[in-house]
Amino acid sequence: MKASEQGVNEPGAGRYRAIPRTLIFVTSRNPQSGGRDVLLLKGAPTKRLWPNRYNGLGGHVEAGEDVLSAARRELAEEAGITPAALTLRGIINIHTGADAQGPRPGVLVFVFHAESAQRTVSATAEGTPEWLPVDALADYPLVDDLPEIIPRALDEGPIFFGHYAPQPDGSLEYRFSD
Repeated sequence: MKASEQGVNEPGAGRYRAIPRTLIFVTSRNPQSGGRDVLLLKGAPTKRLWPNRYNGLGGHVEAGEDVLSAARRELAEEAGITPAALTLRGIINIHTGADAQGPRPGVLVFVFHAESAQRTVSATAEGTPEWLPVDALADYPLVDDLPEIIPRALDEGPIFFGHYAPQPDGSLEYRFSD
């Protein structure tokens, strides 16, 4: 099949485009407490987005890469771990608004979950990966949407779908269809 048969060359400045990204939550049993921990990345203080705040691991899908390969690569780059299996848990469409030229590219986030016995992680320029108790996440400075995403990502139920829309005050409204 040709790319033109998939609509990738269709003209139109108003056509919506989205940048693909991955977001990964790795869980593990804490050997001391026996409780469930989740691996989050504490953003480096020098980061433009979410400095000193916790987010899942992940990032952009590179050209020529499928989303699963991108998630595996991001985990290796950001934490130095390679879990046996990643499970797609959700897809979030983030509408980023428009400017004078029309709609800005949105973001399409593929949310994965993995279970790992490997707990040794390594820091990078992106930040420091840390194992945090799932039951105590409210005590940590999380990126705004994580309290909505983490329970869905760690649930064993069906895949969830989300849509974020910009509001007049600059915030994002989060909606989920489970």
